[in-house]
Amino acid sequence: MKDCGEYKNTKYGEPEEVAATVANDDAALAKPNGREQSTKPMTQDADLQSGVLSSPADAMLSRAIAETLRAPAGERARLFEGLVREIERSMLAHPAERPWTCTVYTGTDGSRIFRGGVGHSLVIDTAGRLWRARSYEDFETTYRFTEGSCEIDTLTPLFGQMREYLPR
Repeated sequence: MKDCGEYKNTKYGEPEEVAATVANDDAALAKPNGREQSTKPMTQDADLQSGVLSSPADAMLSRAIAETLRAPAGERARLFEGLVREIERSMLAHPAERPWTCTVYTGTDGSRIFRGGVGHSLVIDTAGRLWRARSYEDFETTYRFTEGSCEIDTLTPLFGQMREYLPR
């Protein structure tokens, strides 16, 4: 089953930086042998980097969603699919970056489903509304089994569990 890429909730803008603080009191820590050892004060390491991965595709996807929301409802699915394909081509040209692709399905209700590989999907319903979905929990899914593979056969969106993207 081909399924990769990522959709982030861009409704609230770019991912925020996360800051953590550590209390640096000299509290004693109990050791397994019963002796105590004082903690040393934490120092800031200028070379320390976040383990959170970002990708140029994240900003491109955010812009694609915003552009799609500005388009007339009847044109949104076609427009968004073209923008997604542009993101794929752009990311293929940068193999050092995290891979980014999207698999597109038509839902049983006629909606267009843009499915990423990290558990998120974007759905454009037949009225042109955009929805943020979890790839597994927010769909009734049937599978087609063939010799050596398992493919998605049908996806029925469960819109009541999704969050709608709205223009800012």
